[in-house]
Amino acid sequence: MAGLRWSHRKEPKVPETLTAKGRATRARIIEGAAELLREQGPAATLDDIRARTGTSKSQLFHYFPDGKDELLLAVARFEADRVLSDQQPQLSCLDSWENWRRWRDVVVERYERQGDTCPLGALFLQVGRQRPGARAIVTELMRQWQHQLAEGMRALQAGGLVSPALDVDRAAAALIAGIQGGVALMMSTGDSTHLRAAIDTGIDHLRTAGR
Repeated sequence: MAGLRWSHRKEPKVPETLTAKGRATRARIIEGAAELLREQGPAATLDDIRARTGTSKSQLFHYFPDGKDELLLAVARFEADRVLSDQQPQLSCLDSWENWRRWRDVVVERYERQGDTCPLGALFLQVGRQRPGARAIVTELMRQWQHQLAEGMRALQAGGLVSPALDVDRAAAALIAGIQGGVALMMSTGDSTHLRAAIDTGIDHLRTAGR
């Protein structure tokens, strides 16, 4: 992102002295930057973000003192949160096969709507995937996603729909891996067939475990 010349510190942090208004302003900048980066990708500049969010350069220095990477990581956290929020309320109500089908449809629709560009992946290409902050965002996203899927599987067990012997954490991890592989193939081919097959196979595995 051209024009960003801030200094870099080890780990970006949200300023602890921000008022409620300041936190709202920072959130508005992040959301506006996320929207712009979804539209323009790496071509978006600091001036573009300032224009979109109505923010002065001094405000960006104030809210993101650790520089370009702090802003990009904040947007990455926002995008990671959207991965899960876009699956709600279905992701929190996986206690029946019908609800699993609804969740499956929501996930497929989300990624079909996203198309061949992954905002989170594009941001990490700019920040650097090996940066501790970037890895922490992905790790936490996958931890929360796996936890919620495992909770849904436990709800099926509680309802007698799935065997108590099923290793729900392992099954949830495998389902997420299948989704990510399906998304990667969809981004390469423009076809959601593999994504649909991965989720359907994961759910079929759960049904089989209930027999």
